Amino acid sequence: MANYDLTSRIAPQLDRHLVFPLLEFLQEHQLYAEDEILKAKIELLSQTNMIDYAMDIHKTLYHTEEVPQEMVDRRVQVVARLKSLEESAAPLISFLQNASLVQELRPDKQYNIQMLNDRFQIGADHIEALYQYAKFQFECGNYSDAAVYLYQYRALCTNSDRSLSALWGKLAAEILMQNWDIALEELNRLKEIIDSKNFASPLNQLQNRIWLMHWSLFIFFNHENGRNGIIDLFFQDRYLNAIQTNAHHLLRYVATAVIINKRRRNMLKELIKVIQQEQHCYRDPITEFLEYLYVNYDFEGAQKKLTECEQVILNDPFLGKHVEDGNLTTVHLRDEFLENARLFIFESYCRIHQCIDISMLAEKLNMSYDEAEMWIMNLVQNSKLEAKIDSASGTVIMRTNHLNVYEQIIENMKNLNVRTYVLAKNILEPAQAAAR
Repeated sequence: MANYDLTSRIAPQLDRHLVFPLLEFLQEHQLYAEDEILKAKIELLSQTNMIDYAMDIHKTLYHTEEVPQEMVDRRVQVVARLKSLEESAAPLISFLQNASLVQELRPDKQYNIQMLNDRFQIGADHIEALYQYAKFQFECGNYSDAAVYLYQYRALCTNSDRSLSALWGKLAAEILMQNWDIALEELNRLKEIIDSKNFASPLNQLQNRIWLMHWSLFIFFNHENGRNGIIDLFFQDRYLNAIQTNAHHLLRYVATAVIINKRRRNMLKELIKVIQQEQHCYRDPITEFLEYLYVNYDFEGAQKKLTECEQVILNDPFLGKHVEDGNLTTVHLRDEFLENARLFIFESYCRIHQCIDISMLAEKLNMSYDEAEMWIMNLVQNSKLEAKIDSASGTVIMRTNHLNVYEQIIENMKNLNVRTYVLAKNILEPAQAAAR
């Protein structure tokens, strides 16, 4: 299923260090030849300071214990530069490592800078050195130290552009360390800045939103509340516009999130509208499944696409995460997707049929007769389906259930509060930014 691999589209929107987890996944699933992946890793590493890692991959790729002299020379340069930066930032690092001294810092950055200069002879050069040292540590793959130093740098930095750059670095480090709670906090902080900052041009702001959505995939498909988070972010007008402008492939992830999230079915109608609008720019089995089912009402086509959807999920670095469950290894998201997608097919079919043959339904859901009967029985028992099973005739008889007028009003007004809040926010933010 390499045809549906999105790595070539996603990688340009990521920090190069964030591309390594994607390459590891592709290597593990053997979507490409081993040598191709190793060469891609070496090329990526050539732009970082992770020289030892590059040497190990070179040895594996070429089956040798020898490494090019340029790698050896580069390693010497990296070690020397790291030592130099450490010495330059040493006075400030020493201060920050003293808990009693750090307590003297205040929320007022200008006061802190003046106090550091007057009492400890720590000036702007030392603060800049801390940034360069943190950035160099990140490039060496020391993400833990980089995250700490970037956090401390932002507490002293008065340059908004440099502070934004440090926040991007902090977010990348937390993602790579898989600190999902902290990463989500940094993501939300970064979003607030991007939405309120006056960029040099609207295109710069658009690009920052596109970067943010791509980086957020690591968090949303690992954080316990990620499936709500991705829907909340991607369906905001500004971010949905960014997807439709220059990131159509992200429709795969927002479509998957809506399908597996039973509480957010209300977003399905808007999602299908966007999929239809962008079908000439992007299509894959997951978006086509929804199109077949809710636009064309092609139940057989939807069922066939379901098989392709499974393969797409299993071979996607964000969706195909393997989870150890006792002695078994499973892909929870794949299981949830198939369960909910079958329910979508069943519900859609039930809307236009009152009496349904179970054997025919089993075929459409790609299940055996017994599995289909048990599945429908569970739906009825869990009050997810208004129906009864006639075992003698092998059919499901649907019960008509019309909402009364009060229920219709409640259903139609469920999202009114959220939409009003978003509308007010979209009006107020530009006015507040202009006032600044």
